[in-house]
Amino acid sequence: MNRIVAYACLALSMSLVGSYVALSKPLAAALPVFLLAWLRFGIGGAAMLRWLKKPADEIPMSGPTRRLLFVESFLGNFLFSICMLFGVSMTSAVAAGVIMASIPAAVALMSWAFLRERIGLRVWGAVACAVIGIALVSLSKSGLPVQAELETGSQYTWLGNLLLVGAVLCEAAYAVIGKKLTGVLSPKRISALINLWGFVLVTPLGLWMAWSFKFGRVAPSTWLLLLFYSLAASVWTVWLWMTGLKTIPANEAGVFAVLLPISAAAVGVIVLGETLNPTQIGAFGIALAGVVLATLPGRGLEKPVPVEPPH
Repeated sequence: MNRIVAYACLALSMSLVGSYVALSKPLAAALPVFLLAWLRFGIGGAAMLRWLKKPADEIPMSGPTRRLLFVESFLGNFLFSICMLFGVSMTSAVAAGVIMASIPAAVALMSWAFLRERIGLRVWGAVACAVIGIALVSLSKSGLPVQAELETGSQYTWLGNLLLVGAVLCEAAYAVIGKKLTGVLSPKRISALINLWGFVLVTPLGLWMAWSFKFGRVAPSTWLLLLFYSLAASVWTVWLWMTGLKTIPANEAGVFAVLLPISAAAVGVIVLGETLNPTQIGAFGIALAGVVLATLPGRGLEKPVPVEPPH
């Protein structure tokens, strides 16, 4: 594959991640969070039915692999989606982008803590940038339009930011566990199986929400947005990322994670009518510096942090 095409796939993957993180805010306002998560997993699962089939050259799954798949789905799909959707409903898309930019740093910390991987001063610098960026965005005003502040309650912004930090930790756990799973299963099959587990886990809560929900009140545009969110989160970002990685080394691909907060902030400002105040601009700049520090290819022995598109 042409390197330019591969770069385009990686860039589009991370841009889509930032976009659906931001656009999940109006979705969470139109649909109950558990119903939204249930529909997302259902639509994504329907699109990945063919990926569930075991390839002929793949070894049968062992008991430990099955347990890892469940934990991977519980943390990286189910809990991540709940924390992310509740979080963005309480804060701004700009804040969500800044906080989600700390994923590479969180992955590095978890890899160091649980996999005993060596990380250097540059990655510790990225961790510091992530902490400072999250602190700044939490201390700043929400950046939401006045009407949105009245509806969500600006006093809950801190809780929304805290839930987004929880989503970051869930995604970091997903990446660390995924290192073990990719040794025995294909990326497509992992994506399909953990999406199926996510659907199973959220089904009781989804059905409970659906029982009394008035679907007729949902605008057609919201259903289209839900379709985009489901396919982007479950299928497109994963396919684009894996396609790009066929040609581009992981240490180069990780740099494209910088597009996640950029696209999230752009959608928040351009589409959702949010504003960027000076404190948020500072937090945004520090967050971008942290992503670059964590993922930019180095000259020494320091390993680049693997970055996977959030789910």
